[in-house]
Amino acid sequence: MEEIQSQSDLYRSSSSCASSPTSRVPSSHFFYVRKPGSLRQPISFEDSPEWDDPDARMEYEAGGVGVGGGGGDSINDATATPISPSLSKINSGSMASPHVPEGGGGSAVRKIAGASIAWRDLTVTMTGKRKYSDKVVKSSNGYAFPGTMTVIMGPAKSGKSTLLRALAGRLPPSAKMYGEVFVNGSKSHMPYGSYGYVERETELIGSLTVREFLYYSALLQLPGFLFQKRGVVEDAIQAMSLSDYANKLIGGHCYMKGLRSGERRRVSIARELVMRPHILFIDEPLYHLDSVSALLMMVTLKKLASMGCTLVFTIYQSSTEVFGLFDRICLLSNGNTLFFGETLACLQHFSNAGFPCPIMQSPSDHFLRAINTDFDRIIAMCKNWQDDNGDFSAVNMDTAVAIRTLEATYKSSEDAASVETMIFKLTEREGTQLKSKGKAGAATRVAVLTWRSLLVMSREWKYYWLRLILYMILTLCIGTLYSGLGHSLSSVATRVSAVFVFVSFASLLGIAGIPSLLKEIKIYGSEASNQHSGAFVFLLGQFLGSIPFLFLMSISSSLVFYFMVGLRDDFSLLMYFVLNFFMCLLVNEGLMLFIACLWRDVYWSTLTLISIHVIMMLAAGHFRIRNALPKPVWTYPLAYISFHTYSIEGLLENEYLGEVFAVGEVRSISGYEAIRGDYQISPDTSSKWRNMLVLLAMAFGYRLIVYVLLRFGLNKNVSARLLLCHRKNNSSR
Repeated sequence: MEEIQSQSDLYRSSSSCASSPTSRVPSSHFFYVRKPGSLRQPISFEDSPEWDDPDARMEYEAGGVGVGGGGGDSINDATATPISPSLSKINSGSMASPHVPEGGGGSAVRKIAGASIAWRDLTVTMTGKRKYSDKVVKSSNGYAFPGTMTVIMGPAKSGKSTLLRALAGRLPPSAKMYGEVFVNGSKSHMPYGSYGYVERETELIGSLTVREFLYYSALLQLPGFLFQKRGVVEDAIQAMSLSDYANKLIGGHCYMKGLRSGERRRVSIARELVMRPHILFIDEPLYHLDSVSALLMMVTLKKLASMGCTLVFTIYQSSTEVFGLFDRICLLSNGNTLFFGETLACLQHFSNAGFPCPIMQSPSDHFLRAINTDFDRIIAMCKNWQDDNGDFSAVNMDTAVAIRTLEATYKSSEDAASVETMIFKLTEREGTQLKSKGKAGAATRVAVLTWRSLLVMSREWKYYWLRLILYMILTLCIGTLYSGLGHSLSSVATRVSAVFVFVSFASLLGIAGIPSLLKEIKIYGSEASNQHSGAFVFLLGQFLGSIPFLFLMSISSSLVFYFMVGLRDDFSLLMYFVLNFFMCLLVNEGLMLFIACLWRDVYWSTLTLISIHVIMMLAAGHFRIRNALPKPVWTYPLAYISFHTYSIEGLLENEYLGEVFAVGEVRSISGYEAIRGDYQISPDTSSKWRNMLVLLAMAFGYRLIVYVLLRFGLNKNVSARLLLCHRKNNSSR
């Protein structure tokens, strides 16, 4: 809050900026108005950096920059140019420079290389995106300098996020991009580590502290030794003003309160900062933030930009104070660029087009009011309403006409010509090529993900601890229900039922882990989109991390069931029972992971798994012997793809093969003969190990299918349909 307080004079002066740039408020008290005498002049680029020198540089004191003392490659070593001209020309000194800590080792001067991005005639088409046009972005021109904040603003479905993804090279396969994007004057793609991208909704791990979460992210992203990454993490924490929350759990734990939405959003940005990117793209940094959190977020980003990072982000709407922190604005409506330039010039552009900003109205509200076609419906509903001045709105014409007027005014203005001139300057000569940064090795990533999964699973009680409690309750219920059976021939059918109920119901209760698996998949998707993780390392880390907990559930449940029901008193048979049930849980976990990855939705995943388990139970051979099942469907393939069948068959073979039951005084029958009337098993003594191998193969088989889904994106169609349904439901509300 100290940072916000330090800007109090700035925000007091900007609170009176709601009037038109051409009247009502003197320029000395109006934050967004240009200098006197330049009101009707086009925007000037006189103090923007030239591209004659391929390395735009500025100097900072090296002493103690960053908490961790990360050397010449710290976050502060990102690209940099002077602070925004739009702020320095009008209110020089009103925006305080970020504090650089003193001390820490000498007075050496470090040089900071810059990185700029420019785009020319950028058009993005996406089939089926809109009913009336496939062009989501149309012939957009613009640029972003180091040390500045460039915002892409517009109403909903105006193409903001699509333009941001196009600049970052993250368009979906269904989109096609035309035009040119230049980074430091060249058309080369931005390599790994040179840029960061923050999604609108980023999944965080709530059971980790801020420092732990960022440290694991650094281990996944960066090569090198562990101790070298602590300084990077501390730099990221300091850059995003998270020092007070570094040791606090992100999502809370048990009865502890977690971070608020503003701090969570800054954590998601800090995760990208551990790579020390030159350019940072953020989709809606103020998403779901209140006014105070939004202002603190933008002050923090302004400080980050002043350290040299090039910031490009989208925004839907902002307060007056937040708007005053922007350096340049790209205004979009239906994919068309209505303005690009400094924030000061945007107000004059609207005034020149006949839409001056009214008194006591936020500029961003005024911009969106003028170009948002949804307001036409409101005006139609309220056409008989009038305010005190007799007008419902300052924009008294149809929105479509206003959009066309603004677009035509901008295309014929000197501002548009100045943008083309600056793009030409930035692209006529290639600057320094951005280099790719090294990645952590696959073995390192597997180890990090395994250890992180173990830590998360041990802290998150809903993951495995709740399932362990449910398994113990179920086992106690079954054990008391089937206790005292004895070892007579008459107890065989009842004992078969006990084994069937134990395996089937325990597998069914495993569905309680679906929400946790879905969260893991979302976290993987967030990390994989930025190349922090991969399908193979994710699955291997999740598999290795889950083994201790699954084995704990299997051995605790098996011991209680084994001794309460009174199975054969033999240690080797007991160990086989534990291993068989452990394999059953591994298969069930793989099946749940497959269904969760397929649907990405709690309701549909749960419904699908319940249906699958019920069908598998029906085909497991308990209700009707497998040889008697109808072969076209129930035997082939259902009975042979049901892991219940192999688990129960192996457990019964383990219990009854080698057993002898006396019939009267002179006759006896083997355990195989005693059980074959109730359940079909093999007389071969080694068949129980074959069943174990089948279960192991199924456990890896399901995860192989999940790998294919994650690696090649075969679930995109299903996810797209669910997303479409979700959007329709939201729109209907």
